[in-house]
Amino acid sequence: FLCKDVLEVLTPEMSPLDVVTVNPPRAGVFRRVIQAICQARPERVVYVSCNPETLSRDLVRFQQGGFRVEQVQPVDLFPHTPHCEVVVGLQHA
Repeated sequence: FLCKDVLEVLTPEMSPLDVVTVNPPRAGVFRRVIQAICQARPERVVYVSCNPETLSRDLVRFQQGGFRVEQVQPVDLFPHTPHCEVVVGLQHA
């Protein structure tokens, strides 16, 4: 388990990876980070999102990188507000 800047961790020496979990800010995952994750080819990616717009943008990028969406689970962490977290499970195709 590593908790660091993803661009520092995702090096060719780190492969193979089983799971990569990302929990980006509202701006989503940087394009360079998605490319690094796709190049590392983990078996699964777990994406936790607080912004459906950037989530949809990033999912397209992950799909272009060889991943497919397996599961989507909304999580209401803030009842009685319009905010909702979404957890998406991606599998390497």
